[in-house]
Amino acid sequence: MVVGLHRGSTTMLSFIRRGPRMSHSDDFDRSMMSLALTLAAQGRGYVEPNPLVGAVVVRNGKIVGQGWHQKYGGPHAEIFAMREAGELARKSTLYITLEPCSHHGKTPPCADAIIAAGVVRVVAAMTDPFPQVAGSGLRRLREAGIEVVEGLMRDESENLNAPWLKLTRTGYPWIHAKWAMTLDGKIAAHTGDSRWISSEASRRIAHELRGRMDAILVGGQTVRSDDPLLTARPAGIRTPTRVILSPSGNLPDKARLLESVAEAPVLVFSSQTGCRVLAKWKNAGAELFPLIPGASIIEQMLAELGGRRMVNVLAEGGGELIGSLFDGGFVNEVHVWVAPKIVGGKSAVSPVGGAGKATIAEAWMPVNPEVTTAGGDVLIQGRLR
Repeated sequence: MVVGLHRGSTTMLSFIRRGPRMSHSDDFDRSMMSLALTLAAQGRGYVEPNPLVGAVVVRNGKIVGQGWHQKYGGPHAEIFAMREAGELARKSTLYITLEPCSHHGKTPPCADAIIAAGVVRVVAAMTDPFPQVAGSGLRRLREAGIEVVEGLMRDESENLNAPWLKLTRTGYPWIHAKWAMTLDGKIAAHTGDSRWISSEASRRIAHELRGRMDAILVGGQTVRSDDPLLTARPAGIRTPTRVILSPSGNLPDKARLLESVAEAPVLVFSSQTGCRVLAKWKNAGAELFPLIPGASIIEQMLAELGGRRMVNVLAEGGGELIGSLFDGGFVNEVHVWVAPKIVGGKSAVSPVGGAGKATIAEAWMPVNPEVTTAGGDVLIQGRLR
């Protein structure tokens, strides 16, 4: 896995710039693509719903330009890299983590710019599955006489852009499930009290996570019992839409979500959008989306969020909503804080409801989970298979 640099960091980049000149080889190509992937990761949170892309321009074995897609609607990675290279882009090799675009979108086709710059070799990690590209960018480069190498570090590139790839291929967003629980697996005491299970340090990390999301999702029961605000504090890179799934429309007349609609959008999915309470929410500025009876409410919701080009959605509760997402196979990544506390109580709530698995052998498991500590809590994060 490629580790992203902090914005403005030059340690790794300077080391590579000062390194000895090298001719093209498999090891050199991989090192340049690895750098391109590291650059690409710096766009996380800034470029969605576009993919994370990095680029490196090399001439005579020396890096002469580098860049990454920095902001949605802004220049693409290869444009930044070739601008830095200037005239040295002629007769160079371009390493790019994703096939250059070949269509007019918010920016002109990058494939045309590469041809015009005089690049003679392009090494691309993967083709772009977006229907308007889908191989046409690399084909245009080949037709112009440019040598194209495709597939170097494809797995690493797909891993980096897994949320965007899921949205592009399925129309559904990447679902992050997040909760904090006690050592005995409870997210609240039997009285409903839940503040605070996790430490202040853990909550800071959770707010940073919120600040990278397109939406934060909860069920109606969570709104009634916890009265959450669901904003990132302090504000993050993105301002996520607060999404409530409440088929019954049973929401309170007063809620912090209702009072803060001007601060961040609120979207309510319900089968009862015409009821009195939801009319009040609508009048306050919340958007209502009517669910169709008889169809899967989870799939209707995810299809609508995907249609709005939301890439990353954070599901924060309650247990039945998260359980339904797990049961449907929609959860892609988990962020779980385990606090060194025991609350007990047979009626105390657990984090994941739903039907669940019949056997332990069938249990959902993160792949290579990352385990860290924060304020005495254990944080377990990882992607599911």
